[in-house]
Amino acid sequence: MTDDPLLFRNKYRIPEIRLRGKNYAEPGWYFVTICTKDRVPWFGRIQNGRMWLTDIGCIAYNAWVAIPDHFPYVTLDAFVVMPDHVHGIVRINAHDDVKRDVEARHGTPPPPQQTTPAPSFQLKPGSLGSIINQYKSTCTRELRKQGQDGFALQPRFYERIIRDDRELLNVRQYIVNNPANWGRKSGG
Repeated sequence: MTDDPLLFRNKYRIPEIRLRGKNYAEPGWYFVTICTKDRVPWFGRIQNGRMWLTDIGCIAYNAWVAIPDHFPYVTLDAFVVMPDHVHGIVRINAHDDVKRDVEARHGTPPPPQQTTPAPSFQLKPGSLGSIINQYKSTCTRELRKQGQDGFALQPRFYERIIRDDRELLNVRQYIVNNPANWGRKSGG
């Protein structure tokens, strides 16, 4: 038996990257990166500093812009679909205000009925994790419908909390310039 915290059952595990104690359903700005499994360039190619989407890339693009349709308290900011990943800024707005607006238009919904026990691990409703999970599920489901059985995204995603306006501007600039900078540095 080893005392290495990165080992579980003698296999290495990826350490948690989320901030302990941070509620990722709180209003705020988040910079997100979602990668394809093994960084396979399913989404397209960069040519002359410009991203050219494949049909698969178009599905990833359309699923991204549809996020607010599923989560009305989410606002999208700058984003780019790259050959093997997606960068985007997600703003989670105050949920209670959105909930009140929806209820005012449509009435108070009945409480959800649960017919099966909840899994031991469950994403917090309204959290960044649930938003990105829905996006990834949508992409994968749509591509599998089209016979792209080999398509997969990495199980996790990278996220960074954007703390102020200056950082927001820097992240926006990074995203906008990402296609032009492709290949100049690793990680794109």
